[in-house]
Amino acid sequence: MSLRRAAVWPRSIRGRVTLLALGVAGLFLIPLAVAADTVIRHAVATSLARETREAASRAASAVRASTLRNPISPVPEGADLIQVIGPGGHVLAASDGADLDPISTTRPAGRRRVAQFTACPGAAARCYEVTAMVTGATPGAPLVYAAKRAPLLVSTPALEAAIGLQTAALAALVGWVAWKASDRGLRTIDNIKAELAHITVSDLSRRVAEPRGDTEIARLARTVNTTLARLENSVEQQRRFAADASHELRTPIAGLRAQLEEARLHPEHTDLAVLVDGALRDTDRLQNIITDLLFMARLGSGGPAAQERVDLARLAAEEAERRRGRVPVETDAREEVTVLGVSTHLSRVIGNLLDNAQRHADALVRVEVRARDGTAVLTVTNDGDRIPEADRERVFQRFARLDDSRSRDRGGTGLGLAIARDVAIAHGGTLHAEDVPEGTRFVLRLPTAG
Repeated sequence: MSLRRAAVWPRSIRGRVTLLALGVAGLFLIPLAVAADTVIRHAVATSLARETREAASRAASAVRASTLRNPISPVPEGADLIQVIGPGGHVLAASDGADLDPISTTRPAGRRRVAQFTACPGAAARCYEVTAMVTGATPGAPLVYAAKRAPLLVSTPALEAAIGLQTAALAALVGWVAWKASDRGLRTIDNIKAELAHITVSDLSRRVAEPRGDTEIARLARTVNTTLARLENSVEQQRRFAADASHELRTPIAGLRAQLEEARLHPEHTDLAVLVDGALRDTDRLQNIITDLLFMARLGSGGPAAQERVDLARLAAEEAERRRGRVPVETDAREEVTVLGVSTHLSRVIGNLLDNAQRHADALVRVEVRARDGTAVLTVTNDGDRIPEADRERVFQRFARLDDSRSRDRGGTGLGLAIARDVAIAHGGTLHAEDVPEGTRFVLRLPTAG
């Protein structure tokens, strides 16, 4: 069944549109053709019946007035032949060529004076529309037959053939218009497909042609170009990220290699403890970078993470407590502020913000957690250098560091703030930097749990 349906139903959209248009046209044209045939035949039959009745009436009047001659000439208008039949069934009078046999033996039924019917006498190739009329009220009154040949259009299959040909021609025209219209629209899609086939990851700057107007295909082309632009931007970011990651990984690796080569060339001048401490620092930095890279890869995979109700104030207090040995951290998180999220991810955000703040603070870091109008607001403020307004978005880029902070930003991977913002966005929140008189403040906003 499915194979038969697949054979009938075309695979191409052009074919389907054309077939559908032909089907719809058939639903209208076929009943219209049948109606046209019926109306034409009825109109012709009505006209012939009226004409033969009038001719029969004139002939009957002449019979009653005894003015009808034999042969009947001229034939009354509206008839091709006239016959007057006597009570015995013989022809009393007739028009030229109609004096051989009666055209019919049909008489009006009962007391009716008129009968109308179709007669095909003998082996005649054509039939007649006939009106039979009794000429008087007395029994045995002559009977007048007025007959007229039906036009060839209705007496042969010519009418059905003509209507059929016209219907087929109209259906073919509808199919051709549907095919050309769908082909014109789909040609643009074919062009888009061909252009997309030539776009590779090595050259994402190409775009498809956008038709003018606001049609579905024009909107499709604009959507494709928007997607290509996002894809190009994403690939470019990945390339920059890979280059930056390679650079950041190369630095500790180069330090390790330099220390090992120095120890091998001059073992007598090598302090083993100093060598091991330096190697451990570089190894820690490598581990931190790789850990952050793996976390960002998991975060960007888009996989679902189990969310729960999390007390943001408690998380902030716990993270601040773990960092008491560095720059002092003051915490103002007295009230419970509950959000819906992944506890480990939110802890990572707070930890990254505190790590960044302690690296840049002069003497103090302050953390506040509040709930405002259905939004949880966490701020981390340090009293260090202020971030220029032009750089407040750049600090959230991967491996981004401000020029004046490179010498102080020891131990950072360059990914902390980027990870923090990605987690905030994944939780439906925001993270941005603000300028305050005493230094720099980072503000995290998350929707509270309902």
